[in-house]
Amino acid sequence: MKQFGGSVLFLDRSDINTDEIIPAKYLTENDKKALQPYLLEDLKLEGFNPKTDIPGTKVIISRENFGCGSSREHAPWALEVNGIYVVIAANFARIFRQNMFNNGLLAIEIDKKSIADMFRTFADKDTECKIVINDDGTAKVKLIAGSLSKSYPFKIDDFEKALLDNDGWVGYAAAKY
Repeated sequence: MKQFGGSVLFLDRSDINTDEIIPAKYLTENDKKALQPYLLEDLKLEGFNPKTDIPGTKVIISRENFGCGSSREHAPWALEVNGIYVVIAANFARIFRQNMFNNGLLAIEIDKKSIADMFRTFADKDTECKIVINDDGTAKVKLIAGSLSKSYPFKIDDFEKALLDNDGWVGYAAAKY
């Protein structure tokens, strides 16, 4: 089972689109592993270098509208093959968010005020993330940097949790049908 949490990469921008997540020239690939070196290679963000910033990253925290643009399953695949199973943002493009869950990945929506607090408090620090999803439906993101820690609640519905528990849509369908 995937481990949800770990080292955080802060991408301080809204509207990071699927062409920036994985450039269209790689969409002919049908093997996830082939996408690995190209994750975020076209993302233009001051101070960001995909070759040095992605290795070891397990969680991305961004602003709004993450995954907008063309609908493509390759974008979550590129995240997954790099060991990034969690993206946290104020909101996501609808199809991208569903593709994340369909692939057994976690797309966490947290209000803009809390996202701003995450950036203000943790973006300049070596930050770890822990995800807690309880059986009663409550869930939280806990960010930790040294002795500093803060928790932020989020919602996950029963179907999304079932997709995570079954490593995505294929596993869910196999278990149900």
